[in-house]
Amino acid sequence: MAHHQLDKLDKKILRIISRNARTPFLEVARECKVSGAAVHQRVQKLLQAGVVKGSEFVINTQKVGYHTCAYIGVVVSDVNQSESVIARLREVLEVVECHFTTGRFSMLIKVYAQDNRHLLQLLVGKINTIPGIAHTETILVSLDEVFHRQVALEIDGE
Repeated sequence: MAHHQLDKLDKKILRIISRNARTPFLEVARECKVSGAAVHQRVQKLLQAGVVKGSEFVINTQKVGYHTCAYIGVVVSDVNQSESVIARLREVLEVVECHFTTGRFSMLIKVYAQDNRHLLQLLVGKINTIPGIAHTETILVSLDEVFHRQVALEIDGE
């Protein structure tokens, strides 16, 4: 994967918008001491280069009734089935992340469930029935997310 060269201004813009994607470009421009048009152009280039994947509203899972967060290791029976397993995992709306991993699991998935009973139903009725999954192991259930953030970019001189 190609590495995109970021200059000091790119990093400063990314730092500001990663804290709050709704920050107006004019406010970002003032903080960066450049024009709003310059910020807009930079953000567009970062989007086109794939450095920024977009912006989103983050749902508070607790407030909408999803009180259980679990990390589940998935073992795929045949590596050639990985893509079809991923396609099926995408269909399970409670699966919010999927990562290829090293070690004893082929993948690690993050799942939100309403409660432990719902988690059991997901595992037994949806996830473990996906063709190509040899077995799963619920590695842990998160008691509470303390913080979540974007990667911090070092800015020369700051």
